[in-house]
Amino acid sequence: MSASKSRSPEEWPAATPPGNGAPMALVDLAAQYERLGPRLRARLDAVFRHGQFILGPEVRELEETLGRFVGGAHVVGVSSGRDALLMALMAVGVGPGDAVFVPAFTFTATAEVAVAAGAVPVFVDVHPRTYTLDPAALAAAVARVRRDGKLRPRAVIPVDLFGLPADYPAILAVAGRDGLEVIADAAQSFGARLHGTPVGRLAPTTAVSFYPTKPLGGYGDGGCVLALDGARADVVRAIRVHGHRDGSPCAERLGLTGRLDTLQAAVLLAKLEVFEEELARRRALADRYDAALGDAVVTPQLPVGAESAWAHYSVLCDDRDAVRAALAARGMPSRVYYEVPLHLHPAFAPYGQGPGSLPVAEATAKRILSLPLHPYLDPDAVARVAAAVRDAVRG
Repeated sequence: MSASKSRSPEEWPAATPPGNGAPMALVDLAAQYERLGPRLRARLDAVFRHGQFILGPEVRELEETLGRFVGGAHVVGVSSGRDALLMALMAVGVGPGDAVFVPAFTFTATAEVAVAAGAVPVFVDVHPRTYTLDPAALAAAVARVRRDGKLRPRAVIPVDLFGLPADYPAILAVAGRDGLEVIADAAQSFGARLHGTPVGRLAPTTAVSFYPTKPLGGYGDGGCVLALDGARADVVRAIRVHGHRDGSPCAERLGLTGRLDTLQAAVLLAKLEVFEEELARRRALADRYDAALGDAVVTPQLPVGAESAWAHYSVLCDDRDAVRAALAARGMPSRVYYEVPLHLHPAFAPYGQGPGSLPVAEATAKRILSLPLHPYLDPDAVARVAAAVRDAVRG
């Protein structure tokens, strides 16, 4: 776990909704709303009063607030995490003939955007304990593409899976040798850190999702691009409004309808007021799971210096489906992220990496299981879930 100290659940403020017999949820947005309702309504009412529903003042306020949160970055609010990735690729000119390296064990969008940009996704295996892109496998994949000579190695999209930052120092070293653009897929990891550096400053360009179930989530689709270079952020700003820059009547490049709605920015501003506290709660609950499950299943591994945002608490267990069934019988939710590695999806069959080509991703997909974890989860519920997992594993 992170070296930084989290408050124990007993120290959480009274604003935390008490357990009330409601069904256990994997993510509980209703409990969060019970706490934040007045702040959220005040923010939304302000938008309805001024009526600037597209790129209103709250969008700029959010961009500036997020930039300060990560200690300095140029932030562009956009329509979704998927669009954030696509716009980041478009901003650096990725297109036909280019290879974009992506981990095989993640959500579809990471590879999908490479195809949308006209490039070819090249799937890379993941580390067996962190489930993030394996830098050694990346180096081998780049060398293989160069030998083949059909594609130009152009970019890599590491994914901060389940909230844990990828190994950016090693990935940046490979990218520097091979001339790759690095675009961080931080859909699940905003709020995490690596060696003290926050997500948003770990790569030259970072894409974040504000999907409702993310650690910082809106009430609809949304996302942002964080860039360390202001000129790159300006390009993304033009792309999000059909390629127009600063109200120009002419499109300087091809773009998208990629704007973040003002209402979503207002929601996110309200949620940011308690975001760091919610992150601390997630860490405290993850600590409890670690202590209760460490000798029963394979618990998440945080490398030295890494601090997760704990979007999901995911374990490895041999009879995963039986454990899921046992949890469900007790009214306890669970999910499998991700059941099929990307290189085995029918949509990506044309890119020619079939079964057996990425063994770690394939083995992980058979054993991974995500347990309930959100800031408003009753700590006693963690104990009950852990006991149910232990009982199921013992058979």
